[in-house]
Amino acid sequence: MQDLKLLIGGVRTEALSGERFDSFDPYTGEAWATLPRAGVADVDRAVEAAHSAFTTGPWPRLSANQRGALLRKLADLLAAEGSRLAEIETRDNGKLIGETSFQARYLPQIFHYYAGLADKIEGAVMPLDDPGILAYTKWEPVGVVAAITPWNSPLLIAAGKLANALAAGCTVVLKPSEFTSVSTVVMSECFERAGFPPGVVNVLTGFGSEIGDALVGHPKVAKVTFTGSVPTGRRVNEVAARTFKRVALELGGKSPNIVFDDANLDDAVKGAIGGIFAASGQTCVAGSRLLLQDSIHDVFLERMYALAKDLRVGDPRDPATQVGPIATKPQYERVVDYFRIAKEDGATCLLGGELRTQTGQLVPPTIYTNVTNRMRIAREEIFGPVLSVLRFRDEEEAIALANDTLFGLASGVWTASMQRAFKMVDKLQAGTVWVNMYRSASFMMPLTGRKDSGLGSENGQANIRNYLEPKSVWVNHGSTINVPLLRK
Repeated sequence: MQDLKLLIGGVRTEALSGERFDSFDPYTGEAWATLPRAGVADVDRAVEAAHSAFTTGPWPRLSANQRGALLRKLADLLAAEGSRLAEIETRDNGKLIGETSFQARYLPQIFHYYAGLADKIEGAVMPLDDPGILAYTKWEPVGVVAAITPWNSPLLIAAGKLANALAAGCTVVLKPSEFTSVSTVVMSECFERAGFPPGVVNVLTGFGSEIGDALVGHPKVAKVTFTGSVPTGRRVNEVAARTFKRVALELGGKSPNIVFDDANLDDAVKGAIGGIFAASGQTCVAGSRLLLQDSIHDVFLERMYALAKDLRVGDPRDPATQVGPIATKPQYERVVDYFRIAKEDGATCLLGGELRTQTGQLVPPTIYTNVTNRMRIAREEIFGPVLSVLRFRDEEEAIALANDTLFGLASGVWTASMQRAFKMVDKLQAGTVWVNMYRSASFMMPLTGRKDSGLGSENGQANIRNYLEPKSVWVNHGSTINVPLLRK
């Protein structure tokens, strides 16, 4: 059993209550790590430490270039720890070792990227008519950031939030999911070794239902960045609004993957399979609605079935495994319940739809056909390896079906016609549109949602501005004071 602790003000510490909780391996079901169960008093300790680090001590005195140097040193340390972090994350959330290894190798690039942006935060001088007045803007860090991360990709999502906030000069209280906190706590060791001052990065482990409101609503938290479910995101927004905090919400999706009859079907089949069954469907951008044009519907499903039926489901630590377990017990039970819902909806099960084993939280790749957009399996985010297949006649019907959803996170279009592709790009109500590909991502590209998929954005150069606020400065260096009310 790994015995981990909170990080508050540069000190590894227990929760004030002394209470702890276990983290479970989703494949074996065994408890393998124990963590402090932080309470409201611990939230106050962590936020106070972050606020003190932001206002006093060495952090606010560092130049932007010095902050960038710390981020580059951190990136090098993370590169050296990549294999260890990947193994921990796979054990903690069941993601395939191939995917966690790729993400762990990706982490240093994120921090190097934002290290390079740290000293590119520039203001501007305004060309006023009066030459005796200097008017300029400067950008300042917002302050303490509460960063709340989910269980599906803990390290990758935490890295994006931390890199932005730290490059901007903010301090952070990071709250990972109670289901997958171990990799985040271990990663935080690298911040200490890199030389970040105490209190700049703090890590709280515990239950969101117990400390979430206290963290989001704390008067010394200036910004909240949250990735997770729509109901929790709505709650975060409501609590943050009471004190007018800046909020970024990256929430759910029910993303359409649209295949036209002129598409390269071999590529589209592979893209559809990867879009929903990669990471066991536990990604916010999963292509969980497959829209097929009538003329290719049957042949496409034949090809997809032939490949999907042989996907290997099992131990995420085995490099041969292609679909691993569902990360948490509650989510596993939720996904399995959709088998019942799909049957009640009247959908036809082409593949899967029943458990092969009761162990390991394993859900087989599942495909439902004869789905309408009114069915729950087509409207609700399942967050598992469950695909709903719908038919369409033409572009207009495809657009109508794709946009008939509460979500607007991502979408895919498969076609040989670039004219059609760009028309779809313009018409689809989604923050990301892939054309003849699916589920690619980069820290250089913004991730943003429409409708219930969230507020604000993650990633990209512009995102660092979300951790800054402008200040307008007026300097009279030779202009005559002229106040109309004082004229004789």
